Amino acid sequence: MSSATLPADVSVMDVVLPHEVSAVADARRRLAGYLKRHRVAENARDDAQLVLSELLSNAIRYAPPLPDGDVHAAWWIDKAGIHIQVTDGCGDTEPQRINDAHPESIGGRGLAIVDMLTVEWTVRTADKRRTVHAIVPR
Repeated sequence: MSSATLPADVSVMDVVLPHEVSAVADARRRLAGYLKRHRVAENARDDAQLVLSELLSNAIRYAPPLPDGDVHAAWWIDKAGIHIQVTDGCGDTEPQRINDAHPESIGGRGLAIVDMLTVEWTVRTADKRRTVHAIVPR
């Protein structure tokens, strides 16, 4: 994320997390505290936490860690909504929408949930890193 693209009054929370499942709960707690401090409505906080959980779980499950051995998350609020970003070490497959996951399949619904709860989400891939950015409405 480039701070040059954000207004000066936007408070960005950058978090470095271990590339392990336990990081998801820690990140959710941190995001919940941030959103509560910024007086975001409970339903929007819940949606944002779910989106963060899905993005971070996918990063941990399907991608290697960043060169520093971790995964990075960031979030901030602006007029567009609650921005959530997760950066990993760029796995072999790019996250994509699956609109027809079989009802009995184990996976494939996480990004459909992200799609439902966000106004948009995008994927940016660079050398040895991939960032998924989502915007949850306030």
